[in-house]
Amino acid sequence: MSDVVTFGEAMVRLVPPHFERLEQTRSLDVQIGGGELNVAVGTSRLGLKSTWVSRLPKNALGRLLENRVRQTGVDTSHLIWSDDGRVGLYFVEFGAAPRPSSVLYDRAHSAISAIRPGEVDWKKVLAGAKWLHTSGITPALSDSAAAVAREALKAARESGATVSYDLNYRAKLWSPEKAQAVQEPLMEFVDVLITTEEDTGVVFKIEAKGTTEARGFKEVTAEPFKDVARRLQEKFRFKAVAITLRENPLVWRNTWTAIAYADGKFYDDVKYELEIVDRIGGGDSFSAGFIYGSLVKKSYEAAVRYGNAFSALKHTIPGDFNWATLQEVETLLKGASLRVAR
Repeated sequence: MSDVVTFGEAMVRLVPPHFERLEQTRSLDVQIGGGELNVAVGTSRLGLKSTWVSRLPKNALGRLLENRVRQTGVDTSHLIWSDDGRVGLYFVEFGAAPRPSSVLYDRAHSAISAIRPGEVDWKKVLAGAKWLHTSGITPALSDSAAAVAREALKAARESGATVSYDLNYRAKLWSPEKAQAVQEPLMEFVDVLITTEEDTGVVFKIEAKGTTEARGFKEVTAEPFKDVARRLQEKFRFKAVAITLRENPLVWRNTWTAIAYADGKFYDDVKYELEIVDRIGGGDSFSAGFIYGSLVKKSYEAAVRYGNAFSALKHTIPGDFNWATLQEVETLLKGASLRVAR
């Protein structure tokens, strides 16, 4: 029995070393990651019992994924193993200003994109679970994956588990119109929406007013997005809406913070100045910390603070997974020093 269940795709991540381009590299660093898996790993690192549900091919790459996931303490007993399909790949070219980092996907015909309703016994998976998390990436994979996502959300609602959903719009997977048409009906089953300052405008056409453009990046302040959070709650009747806010004046220097709206109140937190090692998975770490704060601390204020701090730490760690500890999060919340810890 798990505290947290997540559902979604994971891929093998391949990265050229030393800021090389794919065209010039002779070697690739091998890691794994995927939005919902990253959340399961994060909640496991914070001390919650976590299960990841997906569909993998019966081959060496499928086993590679499972082995790496089990290393993090995440339960893999509900994985669906398939004789068809493949593990998706994604390639990351790390940039440096003025060249941004970029991602190249090779994920067509992945095993999970062929998942069908009825393949997962959601009643069994969710038995005793307190929370289900998925994201907008999963229904973007295929119509059948969208149907299974709906199946999971509905089952979680019926079981009494809290449902969180990261909007996580990916333009390389589908159009804004398709994303809106597929996802709006799913919101009926969602308790907590997690999103960014951009995705709500793209998918739900609810945009912040008053943001400014300067020096090639957004100067992001929380105030305009409080209205976005309120409008999202009013439209979809969520219990809570959380919005992460990033400024990226340079590729490797960002700021990061978040807000939430719940019970008619706004919750915000400090703005972290980040020296980035790897920003991929930062939003997923926010989701994991938010879930932890909600379940363990039973407070939306704590959810924002733990999500914000856990995400800030993730930006300092290579790979999609957040290997930070709960102790490190709580030390940061107390105002950690940047001196060498001896």
